[in-house]
Amino acid sequence: MRLNPLLLRSTLVGALGGLLFGFDTAVIAGTTHQLTQVFHLSAGALGLTVSIALWGTVAGAIGAGPLGQKIGGREALRIMALLYLISSAGCALAWNWPSLLCFRLIGGLGIGGSSVLGPVYLAELAPARLRGRLVGLFQINIVAGILLAYASNYGVARLVATADAWRWQFGVATIPAALFALFLFGIPRSSRWLVTQNRIDEARQVLQMMGTPNTEAELKEIIDSIHLERAAKNEPLFQRKYRLPIFLAVTIGMFNQLAGINAILYYANDIFGFAGYSSLSSDKQAVLLGAMNFCATILAMTVIDKIGRKSLLLIGSVGTAACLAGVAAIFASNTHQADLVWLLVGFIFFFSISQGAVIWVYISEVFPTRVRSKGQSLGSSSHWIMNAFISGLFPWVAAHSKAAPFGFFAAMMVLQFFVVLFLYPETKGITLEQLQHKLGID
Repeated sequence: MRLNPLLLRSTLVGALGGLLFGFDTAVIAGTTHQLTQVFHLSAGALGLTVSIALWGTVAGAIGAGPLGQKIGGREALRIMALLYLISSAGCALAWNWPSLLCFRLIGGLGIGGSSVLGPVYLAELAPARLRGRLVGLFQINIVAGILLAYASNYGVARLVATADAWRWQFGVATIPAALFALFLFGIPRSSRWLVTQNRIDEARQVLQMMGTPNTEAELKEIIDSIHLERAAKNEPLFQRKYRLPIFLAVTIGMFNQLAGINAILYYANDIFGFAGYSSLSSDKQAVLLGAMNFCATILAMTVIDKIGRKSLLLIGSVGTAACLAGVAAIFASNTHQADLVWLLVGFIFFFSISQGAVIWVYISEVFPTRVRSKGQSLGSSSHWIMNAFISGLFPWVAAHSKAAPFGFFAAMMVLQFFVVLFLYPETKGITLEQLQHKLGID
């Protein structure tokens, strides 16, 4: 099916926030060794340097929902673009460790806001039959940003053989941040958000510009689903009728990080260093992880609306558990460390075709419009809070036992398999309004 040009452009621009999301979260992997030397960081201080951006992300995710409901996703994303720009420039120019922490915190606010606003904006633009793939572009851009960060780190490490290489590695992100801010002035507001603001004519125009067939029927469906919501725009999220969506959003966010994905991405160079790889070689191996992450995510986007969200989560649970158990065994026995790279590549593959591809799509689907942004904030917050704890503790735990973190992550993936199997509904192929009824929400 040929996409309407405006729908395609809006989807690509909205998803570009994911590129910055991925770059800003992964770029730290190439800098940890130099930052430890330049600022004389202990294992705990290094954990704080990595995790402080994630605590900013928690705050950004919590605040982005109400902000998006008030001013609209497009305008809120412009604020996130500005935060990205300030953070990348500030980290590159940081004059001491506290200033670096400050600018990483600001970047975290942008990441958290984007993790909420980007998928919601895309979900509200996309037709039901394409929603998984179009919202999935956000995830594709995240992994593209991760790959770009690893490739950039490797390139800078080869070209800048000085103690200031980390500044260049952080500073590269100013380019996509500036482009994101610029492109956001060329996309429309969400038709669903316009309806919540009683701007019906503008919503109709957006639907027409998007090439929506049966514009009036689509508009009526949106109006009907929001009709009773206008009088209750401040409806609280924590109600009994939302207990299942809340459970789904919180648990999928937590399990995403209990897989250990971001700890592995943030500390990839250190993990390879544990196995005896040199600093430059670790940068190169990280690029391999990023490339697999990217390719597997694209594969997942081609099948997410065919295989379904639940089936992918089950497949991923089995694959990630097996690979993580293998990594734990390698570090526990201190043998066959050459296999480490391939086990981590396998882990990335299974994670990317499952949790990595499903999380943002799933969270954006399970809440009704009147609380969708709040629900997205809740799910994203559970994801980022768990991420902050795990990433902050990983250096300290790994210093005592390199095998323990991976054994824990493997056990959590076994638990996830049974939770998904018995409690998660399938959401593929139905409209957001139909899904609302399926989940028992009036």
